[in-house]
Amino acid sequence: MSENRRPYLDDSLGLAVQGYSWLPGRWRRAGTASAVQTRLMGRRAVGLRGPEAVRFFYDEAHVRRHGAIPEPVQGTLFGHSAIQTLDGLDHRNRKMMFLSVLKDARQVGRLAQRAGELWDEAAEDWTRRPQVVLFDESARVITRAVCEWAGVPLAAADVTRTAADLTALVDGFATLGPRHWRARRARGRCERWLADLIQQVRDGAVTAPADSVLDLVARHTETDGRLIERKRAAVELLNVIRPTVAVSWYVSFAGHALHRWPQHRQRLQAGDREWAVAFAHELRRFYPFAPFVGGLAVRDLSWRGEHIPAGAMVLLDIYGQHHDPALWPDPYRFDPGRFLDKAPGRDELIPQGGGDPHAGHRCPGEDVTLALLATLVIRLARLDFEVPQQDLTISLRRIPALPRSRVVLRVAGSARSEDAVDAVLHATPYR
Repeated sequence: MSENRRPYLDDSLGLAVQGYSWLPGRWRRAGTASAVQTRLMGRRAVGLRGPEAVRFFYDEAHVRRHGAIPEPVQGTLFGHSAIQTLDGLDHRNRKMMFLSVLKDARQVGRLAQRAGELWDEAAEDWTRRPQVVLFDESARVITRAVCEWAGVPLAAADVTRTAADLTALVDGFATLGPRHWRARRARGRCERWLADLIQQVRDGAVTAPADSVLDLVARHTETDGRLIERKRAAVELLNVIRPTVAVSWYVSFAGHALHRWPQHRQRLQAGDREWAVAFAHELRRFYPFAPFVGGLAVRDLSWRGEHIPAGAMVLLDIYGQHHDPALWPDPYRFDPGRFLDKAPGRDELIPQGGGDPHAGHRCPGEDVTLALLATLVIRLARLDFEVPQQDLTISLRRIPALPRSRVVLRVAGSARSEDAVDAVLHATPYR
């Protein structure tokens, strides 16, 4: 009996045990099937992948987000009533707020430049310490940069705690263990902090910099013309800051890649802007971050002959698509050169979602991710560092994945960098 003709038994335990390899494994067992069928958390689920599947998935006539995101993910990663849970006019209205700043090349460049300056400051301190943990240090650098850029006051004494809370939100969304409860506590602290700040801005006790993210969120109105409720405003302000700090995952992966494949380091050290962008793309393709995204079928659907009943969970296989040899020759080889001749196809490379960011659910912060990575990987490559003995294994069972040691470095000396941030300001994240 083929994979797709077997009884649809719940495989939630399989996902918990196998992590990123769960859905690709079901594809291998399904053979030539155009979709994989299963159940998750008691609900019928259908897995899709490939550029055409991306376009199918992000068509709101097919798949909706409202009611699709499990509460444990809302209670940690996204927040309740966040933009990721909305559809239609409400989603587009909320998203215009994000697009106005996150798709502004000047704003993106300013954030990347400040992150680079703060990295240089931190790197001077790293030379005076026996060793540093790249993940933790990059999270602190990016936390300082994004809060300053967003107009959110953050005292120096609060940087370490705030960075730990912001990374905890990401680290705990896919587990019900201690990491999950740490993330819930962190979300409560962050939402209270930012809700109070937004209220102070509205009361005139705090002045938000003009056109800053804080200013835009505090002034944002819903489709009914009323100011967004302050807790929801805090959730959305956090949905700018939190994913920006999550770039520290990719910085850690960059350290892992430069250690494992040092031949890529020289071009970054030379400040090759095109190579830095290609390196950033390959980090986002090769290394595991989001295993898949999900939504609910709006009505009875058909995908290449496969029936998808109304209300079924539709899963877009991100990790599997990024390692599909039909799209990426030799997909388990780390090769930034694959992105030198052309930008990746819009619906081929989808670490932050697919489709059009202006009209759909693709993350509007993708340009920020690329700008930060292209800026920071050059600086990382220029550091005079050693990688001491440590456990650099990356478990595909842990979501989100991270090198077990979080990449420990011994920095012997630092060189201040003058790399231009415009490495990505005129490079689209996809064609």
